[in-house]
Amino acid sequence: MLTPPVSATTATGVLYLHGFNSGAGSPKAVLMREACRRLDLPCETPQLPHRPLQAMALGEQLLEGLGASPLVVGSSMGGFLATGLAERRELPAVLINPVVAPARLVADWVNVAFINDYTEERFTVTAAHQEELEALAPKRVMPSRYLLLLGTADETLAPQEAFVFYRGARTILHPGGDHGFSQLRDYLPAILAHGGHALILGAKDCRDERV
Repeated sequence: MLTPPVSATTATGVLYLHGFNSGAGSPKAVLMREACRRLDLPCETPQLPHRPLQAMALGEQLLEGLGASPLVVGSSMGGFLATGLAERRELPAVLINPVVAPARLVADWVNVAFINDYTEERFTVTAAHQEELEALAPKRVMPSRYLLLLGTADETLAPQEAFVFYRGARTILHPGGDHGFSQLRDYLPAILAHGGHALILGAKDCRDERV
């Protein structure tokens, strides 16, 4: 059984950060908004710019409107950004299959063109993306801030890397879980509990969606 979070502070809002080339309309973002709506909890799920520094700046800006003690939630590349915000602001965070070494991850994507399915934006990854990710990478983290949700069958990232980097953090390993963490609905209560809130799901609440 998971122990309660170290901080007893109740989150005053939730900031959810999506992954690389995903969007505010993604199933995970929808599930987070619905869960927060049930708790009457302020929630921001922004469409992030593809440039890391711009995405981080937007996250900083939105945190200002979420009260004194927001909870930050991030998936994949959004988990990396959430880590940066959590360390800067000393906030609790939930990370879903987070990227630990983003500059290394995007190395093979330099000069590759992408289209965002949610916005239809077209962009190309450049060396500047790598430089910004390296600049944003925290040198160390405080494990007690975090709850990790890791899929053991992540096809994109090695869950062992996150487990080692955040060693000591509260961690949920989902056997056979994929990178998209399509079981997210089942873990919404754990995510909100990390922010001091009790979410009770019924059979028809927050219907499951593939993510």
